[in-house]
Amino acid sequence: MPKIQTNGISLFYDVQGVGEPLLLLAGFLCDHSYWSLVMPSLVKQYQVIRLDNRGMGRSSAPDSPYSIQQMANDAAGVLEQLGITKVHVAGHSMGGQIAQELVLRHPEKISSLMLHSSWAKCDGLFHAVIETWGELLGTLDLKLYEKVVLPWIFTDTFYSTPGMIEAVIDMAINYPFPPTTHGVYHQSRAILSSNTSTRLQDIHCPTLVVVGRQDILTPIKFSEQLVQGIPNAKLVILEDVGHGLLVESPDTVARTMLSFLETVSIPH
Repeated sequence: MPKIQTNGISLFYDVQGVGEPLLLLAGFLCDHSYWSLVMPSLVKQYQVIRLDNRGMGRSSAPDSPYSIQQMANDAAGVLEQLGITKVHVAGHSMGGQIAQELVLRHPEKISSLMLHSSWAKCDGLFHAVIETWGELLGTLDLKLYEKVVLPWIFTDTFYSTPGMIEAVIDMAINYPFPPTTHGVYHQSRAILSSNTSTRLQDIHCPTLVVVGRQDILTPIKFSEQLVQGIPNAKLVILEDVGHGLLVESPDTVARTMLSFLETVSIPH
């Protein structure tokens, strides 16, 4: 499987499809596979690049502090080594934090930005939740850890569908590249130390902000703050889904992304 050496670590990446480049950035506790259900729709029209952020999946998980800026530099390193000079970027949750830093650091590389279930600055409740999640994996086994985390991610409808949540937990505990305790801890601290709220006005590319109406982890007010701060941003609220919209409603997410991308083609 392809890996790139950048910023002193090894990063796993995956490229599928043909067309304008589209970079997908995963969130906390997730690797590139979290985008799998939206991939079939996207790869028909775009060259889709996914990577495992430092600390997750098949990428290096150094036991030292991480930062969102560092992970943005990791992503930029992958683009550079792949020879991609202009790209659409989408980030889910923490991936949205990384995407913001990527466009702030490399505005010339970013044609458009899509922020799913993300934020500029966390509030006290979110801080407490992520701080706890960063520490708990050292105490709980992975199955119990998933049972603690997932109610914040999925809706009652998802939980009420027979076999759904059990399938998600089984997939997590049988995944061949499970998260490390220190990787989870360092990612959590990177999330908590990041704040783009005073720099949002410096994001000038077309921006789509997407959030589920039932998102209790990163509520609508977080997305509204992004839209108020980013000069050229549009907000889309998806009904009947929460933070896990890439899993609960992948077709709707893909349609929303493709509709936006049609309006922001990369100039040739």
